Amino acid sequence: MDIFSYSSTVVDQYAALDPMTATGYGIAGHDGAWTDLSPAGHQERNDFWTNVAATASTFDTPDRKSMIAQRVLLEECALHQTAYDSGLFMWDLNNLSSPWQYIRTIFTLAPRDTQQNWLDIITRFETIEVPLAGYQQALDQGRQEGVMPAARQVSIAIEQGRSAAGDDSSFNQLIEQFDEVAADQPAWQDLRPRLLAGVDHAKASYGRTTDWLESVLLPVAPTADGVGESIYVDSAQRFLGETIDPHELYAWGWGEFARLSLEVTKTCKRVEPDLSVAEVMDMLATDPSRAAQSVDEFIATMQERQQRALEQLDGTHFEVDDRIRNIEVLTAPTGGSTAPYYTGPSEDFSRPGRVWYPVDGRDQFPLWEEVTTAYHEGFPGHHLQIGWQVAMGDDLSRLHRSLVWYPGSGEGWALYAERCMGELGYLDKPDYEVGLLMSQMFRTCRIVIDIGLHLGLTIPDDSSFHPGETWTYDLGVEMLQTVAHQPEAVAHCEITRYLGWPGQAISYRVGEQAILDLRDEWRAAGHEDLKTFHAELLSVGSIGLDLMRELVRPPA
Repeated sequence: MDIFSYSSTVVDQYAALDPMTATGYGIAGHDGAWTDLSPAGHQERNDFWTNVAATASTFDTPDRKSMIAQRVLLEECALHQTAYDSGLFMWDLNNLSSPWQYIRTIFTLAPRDTQQNWLDIITRFETIEVPLAGYQQALDQGRQEGVMPAARQVSIAIEQGRSAAGDDSSFNQLIEQFDEVAADQPAWQDLRPRLLAGVDHAKASYGRTTDWLESVLLPVAPTADGVGESIYVDSAQRFLGETIDPHELYAWGWGEFARLSLEVTKTCKRVEPDLSVAEVMDMLATDPSRAAQSVDEFIATMQERQQRALEQLDGTHFEVDDRIRNIEVLTAPTGGSTAPYYTGPSEDFSRPGRVWYPVDGRDQFPLWEEVTTAYHEGFPGHHLQIGWQVAMGDDLSRLHRSLVWYPGSGEGWALYAERCMGELGYLDKPDYEVGLLMSQMFRTCRIVIDIGLHLGLTIPDDSSFHPGETWTYDLGVEMLQTVAHQPEAVAHCEITRYLGWPGQAISYRVGEQAILDLRDEWRAAGHEDLKTFHAELLSVGSIGLDLMRELVRPPA
């Protein structure tokens, strides 16, 4: 057995240990089962990764491909082991990306094409109390050991739990979807009563766990939000695949803040020279002539933008595998993320890559920032990157293709894709150029807010934003509203996200800058062909930034 065969075996074994992850990554065969989220389940998976690391280190790596396969597998083992050793499972509760959300959103990722698919979904509804009970046990162990999520995160989780348990629960959408696909399948109708009962059971189960969060965990949850420098650096390392100096990065973020402030002002003058930046932003957000006027028009516009870019740039600046030429743009389920997001194709490509847009009852969709977001989430952003990784077949290990994701290289590529599309002329109005700059500013604000809040830092004395003051939640919200021009609700959601997911928010700009630095190296070495650079970068898959720098060097 070589490292590639062993990596494939690891995927199969881990899929059985973590069926939720298997469904999320489109690995078939486990869609009716649940991951054991109890402390015992986490211990079992930690033991698994410890054994995998010991075995993986014994393989010879005679060529570059096998070396990458081994390095990626060992780094994946280390990530899981570090997370377990840190006790993350005992306080892994936040407003966006924790088991509390995964248990709900797994239903949106499950296949729904066959009767067996629906039997698997129904089985999960009927047994949803099992992962919820295990998750509660893990959080309760943290409560007993004094390691808990902050009260702010628990409060948001309670709101989400009440939504999941309520009359407008996102679980109801599965009933609507079943009715659509089963309309022409008389034999499926016997499943409907079980589905209805399963949805009711899921709502009741979420309600009971939410009661526990409210009555037991919330009263003792700490009010302090920041995690401190040591935990922050460790957490950021899991997202970036490199060890940061947070103070150095904080200073760089403020330098970028000053540079982008000037660029935003200059570009807004091109939109409307007589208006201030705030007035231009308000106009872009409210002018009906700059917006899609219905959900259908908006979704169609986003679909057309990405599909046209894919067709025009394939073969010139990017290589697109035939299996990922199809990208779907859909409305997101209610009660989940407030921002667009991407889900990758399944391992066998039976499920295409999809961009999901929350619509939240809106009937008007300003386009100034959505165009660059489309290139971020879809093509040539996450869709090309993740689809390429899945499509590489034997050139990457199956584990690398199926399970590995570093936000540093992943989100860094998506943000780089926005910039690249601007350079290639696809931001064809000053409005959309403002959207790109504000995307950059938004992610720059994340750096200074995230590090500042978790480390309790002060704002530099020469800053144009509250100089000399120490970061607070309210200052973070204010910066996102007044500088990044985010709606109040989004600003609150974002700051809560940073506080519950330390080190993740910085991955966008940090990863993008690492890619730009590599591109500069290629150009300095005389290699101007961007298609070759992009292919080399994408061919190593999602990896840590340190390993990316090591592998993506310009040819001599």
